[in-house]
Amino acid sequence: MAKKKKSRKVGLIGVRKNPDHVNTKSSERPKKHKGKAPGSRHNVEQKKADKAASNSNKDPRLGSKKPVPLIKSVPAKIEKRKFATPAEELAAIEADDRLASLLDKLDDGEKITKEQQHYVDTTMARHKVLCDLMGISDDEDEEDEIDDLAALDALKLDDYEK
Repeated sequence: MAKKKKSRKVGLIGVRKNPDHVNTKSSERPKKHKGKAPGSRHNVEQKKADKAASNSNKDPRLGSKKPVPLIKSVPAKIEKRKFATPAEELAAIEADDRLASLLDKLDDGEKITKEQQHYVDTTMARHKVLCDLMGISDDEDEEDEIDDLAALDALKLDDYEK
Protein backbone atom coordinates (compact mmCIF):
# COMPACT_ATOMS: atom_id res chain seq x y z
CA MET A 1 0.00 0.00 0.00
CA ALA A 2 1.19 3.45 -0.84
CA LYS A 3 2.09 5.83 1.87
CA LYS A 4 -0.36 8.74 2.43
CA LYS A 5 0.93 12.22 3.18
CA LYS A 6 -0.48 13.73 6.36
CA SER A 7 -2.59 16.84 5.95
CA ARG A 8 -3.89 19.34 8.42
CA LYS A 9 -7.19 19.73 6.68
CA VAL A 10 -9.96 17.93 8.42
CA GLY A 11 -12.54 16.46 6.22
CA LEU A 12 -16.18 16.12 6.96
CA ILE A 13 -16.95 14.22 10.04
CA GLY A 14 -20.55 13.33 10.34
CA VAL A 15 -23.56 14.55 8.45
CA ARG A 16 -23.97 18.12 7.19
CA LYS A 17 -26.63 20.32 8.76
CA ASN A 18 -29.60 21.53 6.84
CA PRO A 19 -28.49 24.81 5.14
CA ASP A 20 -31.90 26.45 5.63
CA HIS A 21 -31.73 25.91 9.33
CA VAL A 22 -28.17 27.28 9.81
CA ASN A 23 -28.85 30.86 8.53
CA THR A 24 -31.86 31.52 10.74
CA LYS A 25 -30.93 32.75 14.19
CA SER A 26 -34.50 33.33 15.32
CA SER A 27 -34.43 30.16 17.31
CA GLU A 28 -31.38 31.28 19.28
CA ARG A 29 -31.53 33.71 22.16
CA PRO A 30 -30.07 37.21 21.68
CA LYS A 31 -26.61 37.65 23.15
CA LYS A 32 -26.30 39.38 26.46
CA HIS A 33 -24.09 42.46 26.19
CA LYS A 34 -21.53 42.91 28.89
CA GLY A 35 -19.79 46.22 29.51
CA LYS A 36 -20.03 49.48 27.67
CA ALA A 37 -20.17 50.01 23.96
CA PRO A 38 -16.83 50.51 22.20
CA GLY A 39 -15.67 54.13 22.14
CA SER A 40 -18.08 55.12 24.90
CA ARG A 41 -15.40 56.94 26.84
CA HIS A 42 -14.79 59.31 23.92
CA ASN A 43 -18.42 59.80 22.96
CA VAL A 44 -19.93 60.73 26.33
CA GLU A 45 -20.99 64.20 25.19
CA GLN A 46 -22.30 62.82 21.94
CA LYS A 47 -24.71 60.47 23.72
CA LYS A 48 -26.08 63.31 25.81
CA ALA A 49 -26.43 65.43 22.70
CA ASP A 50 -28.39 62.64 20.99
CA LYS A 51 -30.93 62.62 23.81
CA ALA A 52 -31.21 66.40 23.78
CA ALA A 53 -31.37 66.54 19.98
CA SER A 54 -35.05 65.77 20.10
CA ASN A 55 -35.64 68.85 22.30
CA SER A 56 -33.26 71.27 20.63
CA ASN A 57 -29.97 71.20 18.77
CA LYS A 58 -27.45 72.34 21.40
CA ASP A 59 -23.72 72.13 21.04
CA PRO A 60 -22.15 71.33 24.42
CA ARG A 61 -18.98 73.18 23.40
CA LEU A 62 -20.76 76.52 23.33
CA GLY A 63 -20.50 78.69 26.40
CA SER A 64 -22.92 80.87 28.26
CA LYS A 65 -25.68 82.71 26.43
CA LYS A 66 -25.47 85.61 28.89
CA PRO A 67 -25.04 88.89 26.98
CA VAL A 68 -21.64 90.52 27.34
CA PRO A 69 -21.58 94.32 27.83
CA LEU A 70 -19.61 95.97 25.04
CA ILE A 71 -18.81 99.18 26.92
CA LYS A 72 -17.28 99.52 30.32
CA SER A 73 -19.98 99.98 32.91
CA VAL A 74 -19.87 102.92 35.31
CA PRO A 75 -18.71 101.83 38.75
CA ALA A 76 -21.18 101.95 41.60
CA LYS A 77 -21.56 105.36 43.16
CA ILE A 78 -19.39 105.94 46.16
CA GLU A 79 -21.29 106.83 49.26
CA LYS A 80 -20.71 110.41 50.33
CA ARG A 81 -19.06 110.86 53.67
CA LYS A 82 -20.88 112.89 56.25
CA PHE A 83 -18.72 115.32 58.17
CA ALA A 84 -19.53 116.99 61.47
CA THR A 85 -18.03 120.36 60.60
CA PRO A 86 -17.05 122.18 57.40
CA ALA A 87 -13.46 122.29 58.65
CA GLU A 88 -13.29 118.48 58.70
CA GLU A 89 -14.75 118.27 55.19
CA LEU A 90 -12.29 120.89 53.92
CA ALA A 91 -9.38 118.98 55.48
CA ALA A 92 -10.61 115.76 53.84
CA ILE A 93 -10.82 117.44 50.41
CA GLU A 94 -7.32 118.86 50.75
CA ALA A 95 -5.98 115.44 51.81
CA ASP A 96 -7.66 113.62 48.89
CA ASP A 97 -4.94 111.74 46.97
CA ARG A 98 -7.12 111.15 43.90
CA LEU A 99 -7.90 114.86 43.56
CA ALA A 100 -4.24 115.77 44.01
CA SER A 101 -3.11 113.34 41.30
CA LEU A 102 -5.80 114.58 38.88
CA LEU A 103 -4.84 118.22 39.51
CA ASP A 104 -1.18 117.32 38.87
CA LYS A 105 -2.17 115.71 35.57
CA LEU A 106 -4.11 118.82 34.58
CA ASP A 107 -1.15 121.04 35.50
CA ASP A 108 1.15 118.90 33.34
CA GLY A 109 -1.27 119.24 30.41
CA GLU A 110 -2.31 115.57 30.32
CA LYS A 111 -5.82 114.60 29.29
CA ILE A 112 -8.26 113.07 31.75
CA THR A 113 -11.58 111.30 31.21
CA LYS A 114 -14.99 112.92 31.49
CA GLU A 115 -15.70 111.09 34.75
CA GLN A 116 -12.41 112.30 36.23
CA GLN A 117 -13.08 115.86 35.03
CA HIS A 118 -16.54 115.74 36.64
CA TYR A 119 -14.96 114.58 39.91
CA VAL A 120 -12.44 117.44 39.83
CA ASP A 121 -15.13 120.03 39.04
CA THR A 122 -17.54 118.93 41.78
CA THR A 123 -14.81 118.61 44.40
CA MET A 124 -13.31 121.99 43.59
CA ALA A 125 -16.78 123.61 43.67
CA ARG A 126 -17.38 122.11 47.11
CA HIS A 127 -13.92 123.30 48.20
CA LYS A 128 -14.77 126.85 47.14
CA VAL A 129 -18.11 126.76 49.01
CA LEU A 130 -16.39 125.51 52.17
CA CYS A 131 -13.70 128.20 51.90
CA ASP A 132 -16.41 130.86 51.58
CA LEU A 133 -18.25 129.47 54.63
CA MET A 134 -15.12 129.55 56.74
CA GLY A 135 -13.98 132.94 55.47
CA ILE A 136 -10.84 131.63 53.83
CA SER A 137 -9.82 133.58 50.76
CA ASP A 138 -7.78 132.34 47.81
CA ASP A 139 -4.16 133.40 47.31
CA GLU A 140 -5.12 135.21 44.10
CA ASP A 141 -7.38 137.61 46.03
CA GLU A 142 -4.52 138.57 48.37
CA GLU A 143 -2.29 139.34 45.39
CA ASP A 144 -5.01 141.61 43.96
CA GLU A 145 -5.22 143.52 47.25
CA ILE A 146 -1.46 143.99 47.32
CA ASP A 147 -1.57 145.30 43.74
CA ASP A 148 -4.31 147.77 44.70
CA LEU A 149 -2.24 149.04 47.63
CA ALA A 150 0.80 149.38 45.42
CA ALA A 151 -1.26 151.43 42.99
CA LEU A 152 -2.29 153.79 45.82
CA ASP A 153 1.33 154.21 46.86
CA ALA A 154 2.26 155.02 43.30
CA LEU A 155 -0.18 157.97 43.17
CA LYS A 156 1.37 161.38 43.39
CA LEU A 157 -0.35 164.03 45.45
CA ASP A 158 0.95 166.73 43.14
CA ASP A 159 -1.56 165.62 40.52
CA TYR A 160 -4.54 166.38 42.81
CA GLU A 161 -3.51 169.76 44.28
CA LYS A 162 -5.05 171.95 41.66
